Parts: sequence; C-alpha cells; structure tokens
Amino acid sequence: MKKILTSILTLGVLTSYAQNPAPAKPQERAIALTGATIHVGNGQIIQNGVVVFDKGVITAIGDGSTPTAGAEVISASGKHVYPGFISPAATVGLQEIGAVKATVDKQEIGDLNPNVRALIAYNTDSEIIPTIRNNGVLLTQAMPQGGTVSGSSSVMMADGWNWEDAVLKKDDGLWLNWPGYFAREFNYDDFSLTVRKNSKRTEAISALQATFSDAKAYAALSNPMPMNLKLEAMRGLFSGKQNLYIRADYGKDIIEAVTFAKALGIPKVVVVGGEEANRVATFLKENNVPVILSQLHRLPNREDEDVDLPYRMPGILQKAGVLVGLSYADEWWRTRNLAFLAGTAAGFGIPDKEEALKLITLNNAKIMGIDNAVGTLEKGKQATLFVSAGDALDMRTNVVEQVFIQGRKVNLDDRHKRLYKTYKDKYEQK
Repeated sequence: MKKILTSILTLGVLTSYAQNPAPAKPQERAIALTGATIHVGNGQIIQNGVVVFDKGVITAIGDGSTPTAGAEVISASGKHVYPGFISPAATVGLQEIGAVKATVDKQEIGDLNPNVRALIAYNTDSEIIPTIRNNGVLLTQAMPQGGTVSGSSSVMMADGWNWEDAVLKKDDGLWLNWPGYFAREFNYDDFSLTVRKNSKRTEAISALQATFSDAKAYAALSNPMPMNLKLEAMRGLFSGKQNLYIRADYGKDIIEAVTFAKALGIPKVVVVGGEEANRVATFLKENNVPVILSQLHRLPNREDEDVDLPYRMPGILQKAGVLVGLSYADEWWRTRNLAFLAGTAAGFGIPDKEEALKLITLNNAKIMGIDNAVGTLEKGKQATLFVSAGDALDMRTNVVEQVFIQGRKVNLDDRHKRLYKTYKDKYEQK
C-alpha cells in the first residue's frame, strides 16, 4: 500500500510539474516601468521612458519626468518595452500535435460552414501558448480552416482560464478560401509541391454566389423568422461589423475574389496569404484592401522571381500604400517567431525597425479592428506589453523578461524552458 501511495504522489508531482503555469491574477495596484527604451508601436521611440498602468489600462506614458506617485516602480533601465505582438491568421490554441487527431480542432466537415466559431474551440491549456508569449506574442487570432467558407475567427489573449476569459474580440471576421484557377497539392512522401488546374472551381464559385446572395437578402431583414444560423453568422459582413478574410495567393485570384466581395457590398475585405500581392498592389490600394502576408521565410512562387522577393514583399506593398500585417498562417508551432519576420522585413525594404514593428502591432490591430484597445502603448489603451532585454525583432537579443496582459503579470514558465533545464542538468552532471 505504501508503494502504491508513493507512486501516486510521484505521478502527481511529475504531472503538476509538466502543467502550464496558472493564469495571472488581476492587477492589484498601479505599476510603473521606468528607465526603459519604449517602442510605442506607431513609429515613435521614447528614450529613458516611463509607462504607468493601473487596473489593466495605461494611465501615463512619457519621458523620465512622468509622475509615478503611488505606483509600484519597476526599473527597466537599459531594457526595451514593447506593445504585445499580435499574431493574425493563426491556429494556436486550435491544434496541439499535428499527428494526434484528438488535439486538432481547427475545422469542420463540409464546404460552407459560416456558423462555425473558432472561439469555442480555443484551448487555453495549450502548451504552445506560453511559448509564444515568451517571444512577445501576447494576442492571437484563432482562425478556422477547411472547406470554402471556414467559419469565424476571434482575437484571443495569450492568458486565461478558458476562452471566455481569453477572448478580446468575438467573431471579428468570416474566412473564405477562394477557389482559384490553380490548386496546390503537397506530397508528404517526397515533400514535393504540385500545382494543377482546379477542376472544381466553377462549381465552388456557383455555390458561393448562391450562399452570399442569400446572406445579403437575409441581412436586409430586421427580424427574420425562422432564424437561419448559417446566414445569421454572415450578417455582420454586410453591416461592416465583421471582416471578410479571403485566402488567396495568385494575383488573378486576388482580383477576382475582391471584386466578388465588393459587388456584394461587403465593406471590409482582407486578403490573407497574398504571395503575389505585389503584382496587384495598385488594385489593392484603390480598393482599400489590407493584406496579411503569410510567413516571409520561403522561396518565391515563380522560377524567374528574385529569391529575396518574399522578404521584400512588405516593403513593396507598404510603398504602394497598402496596409500590411504579418502572420505565420497555419504554422502554429512557429508562431513564436513572428517578431523575426518583422526583423527580416526591416532588412529588406522597410525603412527602419520601428516601421517594421508596426507590421505585427499597430497594422495587425487596425486590420482586425482592435486598435482602439491594443497595438500601441498609449494612455487609455490596455496594458498588454512586455519587457525585453534587447531588440525584440532580433532573435539574438529577444529575451523577454516580463509580460503583462491587461496589466496582469504573467508567469513566463513554459515547456521549452522546462526541457532546457532538464537536459542542461543532465549533461552538466559530473
């Protein structure tokens, strides 16, 4: 009996050690970070700056003369303070281990699922979430996948007991996979990519035309009876309350998809992916369509394109007047490296690192309609920020030391750190 009890207790200790840290408690008193280089997120830098926040809201920000009376003063001298990075178009919290089906909840069966909500599938206990906030990613957009109309996304904070605690903005937009002229097939046996003609394109577009036309007519009714859950989920597209996120990469597909949405009177359209967005930059600017680029660390689409074109894409679009954000798309395990995409952009066409910082802070916030609350460090906005030992866009100096989400101080333990300690201890043994 004693051995059994010992085994149970040992298992309990090991299990608790492997668990994520508990979500942070609400901010109890005002906090002032002093002496830091503050990166506001709008291109401005404050040297030897001070940021004060209370009850989760920034109450003051400025130079060293900013009053801190009554606040707990935390010296950040020689360090850098940033607004929390924002990861759009992500599946963090929706899948854990790609090869284990039970941990993947990012899509539903069927082609037209506007009523599906990624929000309620978001898993705050995911071990990936602590790893992204340890690189400064404090907000993520839970994005559904699959089918032609995947469902709605929501903007989530990287801390919370459950999705109700973590959500910042519910159902911010609907996701459409545009049926383009070409379809890609990836062969996992030899890791080759094949591009072929999309034989189902005409059928898919006809179904979209019918669904969106019905949704537009339904949205014109103030009190439809009986309620249609699928069409009800699309109502916000026509009132401007929701974005229509369109996944499209090829230039011709982008033009066709945006034209389709605009013809239906959908005011807020966002292109996601946009691997050939540079070819239609003028069109995007004229139609006021932002672009969320997928990860930049890839090869170009065409053999005759410059090998560094993906790196230069944000600068090309920005120069054309297009609002640009960055994401790691469905590569959820790499989302923690979002900051380094911005760092790459700063070396290939973006004028400086403060402009590059916007790609993962203010620009993403504007695109998702949350810039009134986050995206920059300004008085009245939420205190969702972090302290880094150095330049957070450089992997050599991105060492996140403190994180605050809505003023709550977050525990920075994660699986990566635990494994590092485990094997460091092992190989240091004499």
